[in-house]
Amino acid sequence: MTAHSYDVSVADFDEKVLAASQQAPVLVDFWAPWCQPCRILKPLLEKLAAEYGGRFILAKVNSDENQELSQQYGVRGIPAVKAFVGGQLVDEFTGALPEPQIREFLERLIPSPAEPLRREALAAHARGDLDGARKTMAEAINLDPRNDNSYLDYIEMSLDAGVLDEAKELLDAVADRARDKARLASLQARLQLAQAGGGADAAELRARLAANPADLETRLALANALALAQDYRGAFENLLEIVRRDRKWNDEAGRKTMLTLFSLLSAQPQYDDLIREFRVQLSRTLN
Repeated sequence: MTAHSYDVSVADFDEKVLAASQQAPVLVDFWAPWCQPCRILKPLLEKLAAEYGGRFILAKVNSDENQELSQQYGVRGIPAVKAFVGGQLVDEFTGALPEPQIREFLERLIPSPAEPLRREALAAHARGDLDGARKTMAEAINLDPRNDNSYLDYIEMSLDAGVLDEAKELLDAVADRARDKARLASLQARLQLAQAGGGADAAELRARLAANPADLETRLALANALALAQDYRGAFENLLEIVRRDRKWNDEAGRKTMLTLFSLLSAQPQYDDLIREFRVQLSRTLN
């Protein structure tokens, strides 16, 4: 036993699990001497507890000797691992998972050491200090390169700064590993719109369109420019007009750009009604 891994019973569960979880996450491993999978899992958990050096605590409960605890926490089969944070059961798994899956479980549970820097960067971004925010977020990434949230935050800031090549490079790097697929898709869609926008001036595009409403190339450029300016209704209206005038134009660019915009906004609940409205309109136009 070490300071990060110890046996627990009914007598000291409140102290060594519930109270201890106020300071760091506690994993409770319900096991028994006769359980073969337990003999595989327990040493692995002990190794990880030593490796993480106090970022989580491993509390081992012999379920045969502590049946009251097993019943209280709904243990149906062993090994059963219950995770406690702040005195509350927050997550769990059953069976001897392979090490990579256990590490993923721990990373979801354990706060990143870079979280204070990440929050500092987000605060700077909210104040409008984009350069400072990007610098601090880069420090957070260097401190904890496995923290996907920091990468996604930095990509968003790079898009805000118009550094599209950097944003694309980072998006490609995290595409396979990022767990927040909705936000990833939203950032990918935003990059696509930014690349299509090309820095066009919306006022100039409106003037050109007023002179020739059938100019679908200009209408598409205007839709992209409006989307980048977060005038999403205006963007949808112009894209829908492209579909109405010629749904096959430019390899269905109107419809496909609407789908891109749906992806961009899907991770932002405040746009749910807008998305629903224009999905219905697009469906009616196509049918």
